[in-house]
Amino acid sequence: MNLLIQGIAWLFDGANWPDTAIPGLGSQLAGQLGITGASVVLAAVVAIPLGVRIGHTGRGRLAAILASNAARALPTLGLFSAVVLLLTLEPDWLSPVIPLALLGIPPLLAGVYAGIESVDRQTVDAARAMGMTEWQIITRVELPLGAPLVIGGLRATVLQVVATATLASFYGFTTIGNTVLLGPSSNLYVPMIGGSLLVTALALALDGVFALLQRLSAPRGVSRGSRSRTTTARGRPVTTTPTGTPV
Repeated sequence: MNLLIQGIAWLFDGANWPDTAIPGLGSQLAGQLGITGASVVLAAVVAIPLGVRIGHTGRGRLAAILASNAARALPTLGLFSAVVLLLTLEPDWLSPVIPLALLGIPPLLAGVYAGIESVDRQTVDAARAMGMTEWQIITRVELPLGAPLVIGGLRATVLQVVATATLASFYGFTTIGNTVLLGPSSNLYVPMIGGSLLVTALALALDGVFALLQRLSAPRGVSRGSRSRTTTARGRPVTTTPTGTPV
């Protein structure tokens, strides 16, 4: 408990935030957020169009599930090492972004196609009968109604990436991992506790933001409760957890 208190005190010590001989907590936090943001954007560029196509057409769902499960089984450090050490990428910040994006694609892909699939088939058929094109059905019907699940998948991706981005410091990139990894290597456990608390606080803050967005995205007349729920989507049951991610 004494070590935890010291870690909190160290975290709130203003002298640890500016850059000195090593990057301060301010630069480490900015690096963590920058790598996280770039990784999530790259994951979204791949996962959202693919998830929309799978959810709208119903084709390729099994292949997507198998690919997502395979990606989740990849060892994080091994993936980092393969990309950072074996590939020469320019600009160099792509080295941690690509493996993090690969790790973030599965939950986002699952959230997107489950969100599209969760829209009642009769609603889609009614929109088609009114003369809407397939693109209009996707953008005006399926995405608005499936938005809570889509944002739930994005929420899960952000949480996974922001925590894993700490490992980028192993390969010379500035993240909060610079402080977290200082403990085992230098027997300075108070900074390690402080850095761990900062990563936790950052993850909780981002989770709170996306939880609010998820709640606000539910269309009027659709339940915004936090209890798990099961809906029927095009003949398939879609069960969601309190975070809105499909299971």
